[in-house]
Amino acid sequence: MKSSMKRGNSFAFLTLDINELEHSKQVNLPRVTVVMPLKGFGEHNLHNWRSQITSLYGGPLEFLFVVESTADPAYHAVKCLLADFKDAVEAKVIVAGLSTTCSQKIHNQLVGVEQMHKDTKYVLFLDDDVRLHPGSIGALTTEMEKNPDIFIQTGYPLDLPSGTLGSYCIYGYHMPCSMGFATGGKTFFLWGGCMMMHANDFRTDRHCVVSGLRDGGYSDDMTLAAIAGAHKRLITSPPVAVFPHPLATDLTFPRYWNYLRKQTFVLESYTTKVNWIMNRALFTSHCYLSWGFVSPYIMAGIHVAAALRHYLKENSLEGTAMTCNGLLLVACLAVCTVIELLSMWNLTRIEVHLCNMLSPEAPQLSLASYNWCLVFIAMLVDNFLYPLSAMRSHLSQSINWSGIRYHLKDGKICKIDRHKHLVPKITDLAGKDLLGKQGSIPKVAIISTLSRTLAQWRQPKKYNI
Repeated sequence: MKSSMKRGNSFAFLTLDINELEHSKQVNLPRVTVVMPLKGFGEHNLHNWRSQITSLYGGPLEFLFVVESTADPAYHAVKCLLADFKDAVEAKVIVAGLSTTCSQKIHNQLVGVEQMHKDTKYVLFLDDDVRLHPGSIGALTTEMEKNPDIFIQTGYPLDLPSGTLGSYCIYGYHMPCSMGFATGGKTFFLWGGCMMMHANDFRTDRHCVVSGLRDGGYSDDMTLAAIAGAHKRLITSPPVAVFPHPLATDLTFPRYWNYLRKQTFVLESYTTKVNWIMNRALFTSHCYLSWGFVSPYIMAGIHVAAALRHYLKENSLEGTAMTCNGLLLVACLAVCTVIELLSMWNLTRIEVHLCNMLSPEAPQLSLASYNWCLVFIAMLVDNFLYPLSAMRSHLSQSINWSGIRYHLKDGKICKIDRHKHLVPKITDLAGKDLLGKQGSIPKVAIISTLSRTLAQWRQPKKYNI
């Protein structure tokens, strides 16, 4: 991108070849349908939705916001947003109803797919907490056009911690996702927040994509990754598919634990015997590596405590020599920790810089807000708790997800419970209001927020050069 900008391409954040922005090429771009399953309304939703519907993709583009019911606080919020844009974008809100055979998110996605335009070539699934760049949809579509063998294209989040320990634990948990960029774009795991697929795969139920999701599916990304693996299909991630993911300012530790429970629970869902074996292997290796990461620090603490005890009691020289050997190992661990934190800092620095280049119109992100002492503590906490969460998920075989309790049997959802006492007031990561008042607009100054944010970023749908 920097090289392209030096050559005079001011639109390198959209495409490296400025000739691709010519009108003759823009009008031939394929139709894309963006499906966004919504649940609740939070502090970052308006900004995220606006970044999605103001995409600078030059081809035909429609947005389908799918909610469970009109009682969802997100329904009225997105209605206000679309009313402000009027005919500037092709978008509508769909009421999907209650799911009965799969998770509510998957049900909303499939209802959206059923109602996408008949000429749609690619369908892009986005979570409502994804903040897109102006050229993200165009970049994903370009890769799909270049390589028709791609089954799914995905991206990964760049978590923006809010300052709480829980938010830093989420940041540490998501960091391994960046490994997808270290494999030349080819990967084997997905992030459900961003997935682009061929629309015809859903129309024809290729590889049982629809039935695999609909019939007992709990996790959209894990199910699709299993289908891709079973049929040896290609999953890729372009290098520009990294998206700012702001976390709630009041993300407490209990909410982080609830999120971790939902993440480890996905290992209990599977589609085939091979998928079950893979999940068990991932379960075992993750637990081993997590506690293998934490245990040296526990031993280091014991060595330091023993050294202090010997020093205070003025033990013999022989005892002191033994303690020094332990302290040498502690020093080696400290060096490794510094190298690890420097690596995380450097990776985050690059991703922050990339996001700033991809969204030159947005407020610039900064590393100054990251507390690296909290990052280190969060990594210890996250790796210590992961095996506990995974074991509890394995023993319980049920989970409460946004007020809906799902029960698994043989890796599939077999029972769905909905009771008012199950519904939390807010969601875990984004802090979205799930309750709201029946038929009322959420207690947020939506109109004032829209007028302020839309005035900041009014951009055309496409460039004609």
